[in-house]
Amino acid sequence: MPSIPIIMPQLGESIAEAAIINFLVKPGEQVEGGQDLIEVETNKATMTVTAPCAGKVESFSAEINESYAVGDVLGKIEVTAAEAKRFGLDAPAPPKTGDTEMLTKQPASGKSSRVQPTVRGLPVPANATGASYMSPRLKARMLELGLSAADLAGIAGSGAAGRVTVEDFEKFITNLDQQKLTKASSMRVAVADAMRRSWTRPLATVGLPVVLDALLAHRKACDPKPGPALYALRALAVALAENSAVAGRLVGANIVHPSSIDVGFAVEAEDGVLVPVLRGADKKPLKDLTVRYNELVELARQRKLPADATGGSVATVTNFGTFGLIWATPIPLPEQTLVLGLGAGRKMPHWDEAKGQFVPMMEAYLTLSFDHRVLDGGAAGRLLQRIGSLMQQPEKL
Repeated sequence: MPSIPIIMPQLGESIAEAAIINFLVKPGEQVEGGQDLIEVETNKATMTVTAPCAGKVESFSAEINESYAVGDVLGKIEVTAAEAKRFGLDAPAPPKTGDTEMLTKQPASGKSSRVQPTVRGLPVPANATGASYMSPRLKARMLELGLSAADLAGIAGSGAAGRVTVEDFEKFITNLDQQKLTKASSMRVAVADAMRRSWTRPLATVGLPVVLDALLAHRKACDPKPGPALYALRALAVALAENSAVAGRLVGANIVHPSSIDVGFAVEAEDGVLVPVLRGADKKPLKDLTVRYNELVELARQRKLPADATGGSVATVTNFGTFGLIWATPIPLPEQTLVLGLGAGRKMPHWDEAKGQFVPMMEAYLTLSFDHRVLDGGAAGRLLQRIGSLMQQPEKL
């Protein structure tokens, strides 16, 4: 019987590969079109590869814990002659050109070409480097080992002007081999690379204490109850809608304004952080955002975020107060200008003019970290003041 290949699909924008983590069916089983066949993992989420049509699983050529590029053949499905005709498999193959031979040529083993796990799905290519001068020989050696310029930070160079030589590099690698090593997950590598690229910009942070009593009273009356971070996210979205330039990106001599106020929020997942996105957060009231926010938090923790809930956000909110932290300086993502942080709430004394005495009130620090090329301290301070003011008027959110 004719057979059609099971192909590694494009699982999301800029995702070039995925690792096989589980087979959901066995060879010989009958499957329906669209049925989940293989569970795979990218640096963003756990997803599935589905059957292209009904048929019987002939075999899987892919292996558990191996990574495969988009377009690689993962297995085959036996199909009827009618299905094969529908897929055009009964037509004669076109003559091969030099380009098509390169694309279709398989290794002698018969297996699809393997790729080593790399960082994908990021706004800027993960292999972008920002190092000082490196000799062609050193670059070739680093490429061979899959290392970037950031990995040289721990090497003291012995060359001219402190340059790292190939000999310095080889000593560094030899020393690493003698130490305990654990494999970094693809998510950890992705986070590290994103933060390295973010740090190439001039970043600054401003902070502001905000009284939360009104917010906490409003929250008690809500069902379902929004978390403090969602109040901060909604306040940020409203403030950005009033002046979108502050969320713009500097590209050359132009500020690129966002076309939509899509705001992300940081969720701690296993060995890293994911950033689900609430689209059009300025156009939806707090009560309409709460259910979706809670859904995305759970999906992020399971690493099963849908494609429409990742990427493309103009700013991020992070609640570092959940770790008992009062103050922090989070770093904006490479494609963003802003990240808003919320610290832990504490009872603090505030002067009450009417009572003529100090009274205890719940207070937390807001921090705003920003790309100093786009915003100055004054503009950042005014934006943070506006966010704090909105959070103290929760009924307007």
